Amino acid sequence: MTTKIHLPDIVAPHFKELHIDIQKHGHTFYWEEGGRGSTKSSHISVEIPLLLLKHPNCHAVILRKVGNTIKNSVYPQMQWAIDKLGLTSRFKFKTSPHEITYKKTGQKILFMGVDDPQKIKSIKLPFGYIGICWCEELDQFDGMEEIRNLNQSLLRGGDAYWWFGSFNPPKSQNNWVNEEKLLEDADRLIHHSDYRGVPVEWLGQRFIDEAEKLKAKNLRSYEHEYLGKVTGTGGAVFENVEDMEMTDEQLSQFDRLYYGLDYGFAVDPLAFLCIYYDSKHEDVYIFDEIYQQKLSNSKAVELIKPKAAFRRVIADSAEPKSIAEMRGMGLNITGARKGPDSVDHGIKWLQDRAHIYIDKRRCPNTYKEFVMYEYEKNRQGQFISAYPDANNHAIDAARYGLSEAMRAGGVRVFK
Repeated sequence: MTTKIHLPDIVAPHFKELHIDIQKHGHTFYWEEGGRGSTKSSHISVEIPLLLLKHPNCHAVILRKVGNTIKNSVYPQMQWAIDKLGLTSRFKFKTSPHEITYKKTGQKILFMGVDDPQKIKSIKLPFGYIGICWCEELDQFDGMEEIRNLNQSLLRGGDAYWWFGSFNPPKSQNNWVNEEKLLEDADRLIHHSDYRGVPVEWLGQRFIDEAEKLKAKNLRSYEHEYLGKVTGTGGAVFENVEDMEMTDEQLSQFDRLYYGLDYGFAVDPLAFLCIYYDSKHEDVYIFDEIYQQKLSNSKAVELIKPKAAFRRVIADSAEPKSIAEMRGMGLNITGARKGPDSVDHGIKWLQDRAHIYIDKRRCPNTYKEFVMYEYEKNRQGQFISAYPDANNHAIDAARYGLSEAMRAGGVRVFK
């Protein structure tokens, strides 16, 4: 390719490092989330032709959940990108069906709706393989199972793949896209952007004025629509949770450790947590977990001992037989002293901490529980001041483990 392309003229500055990672194939999966006007779709549409020109054996497929949205969304978006790259004369454009072909090699950019799965299964290429896939409005897809099935049909037979998903994060943390983001994947890069990193002249002053107007009128709506934040439904129990990547050196400085255990077996997992509490700053650090179903007491002791050693583990006192059995196996374990309001008091104590830092790489299940835990709802769908007894195993383990810290602070939680 001899055409000189000056990317800053068409790609916003906040995509600079991401562009480098994509072109170097630093990852396979790129999730681009952001608010209105972040230009994430424009960025992806620019990357696709550049990748095709560098990889002549590769084709691209662009997907929308509903096929009839293609003609007014991703197809004109790709036309715009190819034009901005100065490559329009090198491509052939077709609308029935929607398809773009690089004339020199015959490489194709195909457009399909997932509502017609037969078309996806029957794709026939003149050569090469599908190495690039873009799912626009990712949150409109049914979930990761659907995405995996699509990728299994599309991304095969080649050496390198680039998968893009673009979306505005839904409000609720319970949406599948927001849940999936909580899981660590070394081959996935999640990039967040918003309009504030885009040159004003690209968006126009009217756009900026409308954003500022909403900011003054309704901050939560502004944060969701324009900043792409997961603002929640207003029912989150813990609003003080933050992800923190904790190094081994940092962990070695933790001098007052707490260990909590909530039992489970068949359906419910056993949850064991390692916790540090900084009482001076009222910060909780959760840095290790065991979170497994169908774990026998003997196997649990085998896994817990290397983490807790001789230090005391505080467990759910509703399981006295298990506590006695584990103590007989050499684990320093005791039951939490509960009172009639212990759940409410324990959660309130955790809510009142300055921060609950959780390393989601070390504790993915604990992080997921804390950020997704919401108040119960009544029949009208309104939140009430009650805590559901479901998907809270790590939360319970944290309450048990920190019960001594709660009492030391003058809060009589476990009576």
